[in-house]
Amino acid sequence: MSGFAADLKPILRLFLAERRRALLLGAALSAATVTAGIALLGLSGWFITATSLAGLSTAAAVTFDVFAPSAGIRLLAIIRTAARYGERLATHDATLGVLAALRERLFRSFGEPGAARALHYRPARLLFRLTADVDALDSLYLRILVPAAVAVGAALVASLALGLMHPLFGLCFGLLLAGAGLGLPLIAGRAARNHARRRSHGIEALRSRTIDLVAGQTDLLMAGRISSQKEAIAAADRYAACADDRLNRIETGLTFGFGLVSALLLTASLLAVAALAEAKLITAPVAALGLLVAFAAVEPFAALHRGALDLGRTLLAARRIAPRLAVVVPPEPVAPPMPGYAFSLGDVCAFHEGSTAAALKDIDLALRQGERLAVIGSSGAGKSSLLALLAGELPARTGSIAATTATLLTQRTELFEDSLRGNLTLADLNASEARLHDVLAAAGLLADIGAMPQGMDTRLGEGGLGLSGGQSRRLALARLFLRDTPLWLLDEPTEGLDGATARDVLGRLSAMAAGRSLVIATHIRREAAIADYIVVIEGGRISEISRRGEAAFEKALDRLRPD
Repeated sequence: MSGFAADLKPILRLFLAERRRALLLGAALSAATVTAGIALLGLSGWFITATSLAGLSTAAAVTFDVFAPSAGIRLLAIIRTAARYGERLATHDATLGVLAALRERLFRSFGEPGAARALHYRPARLLFRLTADVDALDSLYLRILVPAAVAVGAALVASLALGLMHPLFGLCFGLLLAGAGLGLPLIAGRAARNHARRRSHGIEALRSRTIDLVAGQTDLLMAGRISSQKEAIAAADRYAACADDRLNRIETGLTFGFGLVSALLLTASLLAVAALAEAKLITAPVAALGLLVAFAAVEPFAALHRGALDLGRTLLAARRIAPRLAVVVPPEPVAPPMPGYAFSLGDVCAFHEGSTAAALKDIDLALRQGERLAVIGSSGAGKSSLLALLAGELPARTGSIAATTATLLTQRTELFEDSLRGNLTLADLNASEARLHDVLAAAGLLADIGAMPQGMDTRLGEGGLGLSGGQSRRLALARLFLRDTPLWLLDEPTEGLDGATARDVLGRLSAMAAGRSLVIATHIRREAAIADYIVVIEGGRISEISRRGEAAFEKALDRLRPD
């Protein structure tokens, strides 16, 4: 249970921080609704019975006051209706507001560098966390916390009302109602917890495999794996259906058990009020009031059925989401370099998240403003890690870092299902139309976009579908040009382009980088040839530094792949 409390604590803290007043108001209105309902049913039963008995005698009929009870019934009916409307409005508005804030918090947390890298390999996870898991948490307030609190309150109110007739009657009724009303949902919730989790896992697998089938059907077809993927989807569907069947059985058993307990409790209440009336301890109208109060007090516990079955799904969602809600201490800003320098690294060691092997070891390196540096080495040697370090995406465990503001152009062009303008202005939301045309012209893409019917408002498909590889790279280059930072970090900027396109892109990049510092991670000779220095990285360490004009510089170029 301590683990459950730890998972739920950040969720509850967020609930209270976002809509504390609305949540408490909703709970209060829900309690008022149930209390008014109990009082309304009890008073109506007393009034009907008392009126019937008063009609047996002319004297009693003349003296019987029908106005005060009828006015009370009308008042309670109005209170119950208004409280019910207000409760639905307040609780659902508060819940939706909290879930919206939760989605925003999750989206921001998944935008952190470490989480973004993990989601790159499992992109469907963010979708499930933002939809299914967040939706599951609406049960925490609407179907678990509020119904449980209201049900306990109803049992207390009924126990006090029946206790006025006879203390032992009120005490026994309250204890039995609270024990059975809470005990049965708890037992059902414990029994359903694993099945609810299996259902969530099954639905997640079903959706993920279906997405893989739709998005990767070409690759699956080429590999001859379409049939096996369909079978995997069917297996996930059977797994979820089996869990659903178990949950339905538990729900049926819970409904039967609660119905049986309710019948026994109401039968016992009927016998108790009959015995009290026979002993002249209460009158017949009061007996009717007591029986109907007992009947009304049982109703709120029925609302716990759905929450009990959703408990496992809710706890699983809380366990998945809670780590993303932890307060992240922002990293200390990178110190500015000495005047005239783009960056300086002193004895730096860095590790990727979850790795025990250092990605970079004992790195001592500096670059003056306006100079260009090429970083070469075999795959996995640490070239991209060095760029990530300078971009602030990879923290240093030891050593000192001083760097100016940098922009990183990754090897993979990241484009979104949006307009060309939307993809471009990610770099600068306030860029003017003239500025956008300038960077597109500098990237050699303005003529291509001008030939499109909708120009910069042309919509792209998923991953930039609608542009060729060269056009996509030029759009990424134009986005880089919009980022007016003194240091540009380039990870194989012309990889995958044909020779003519690559030389054109590289020439435009070199021209736009005048006065800026460049760091280029590369395997290709043409990219390293524009550098002033070449750094060779092997196993996360710098093994060699050469300067243009030195024999080692030409030797390092000869090690690279030709244009």
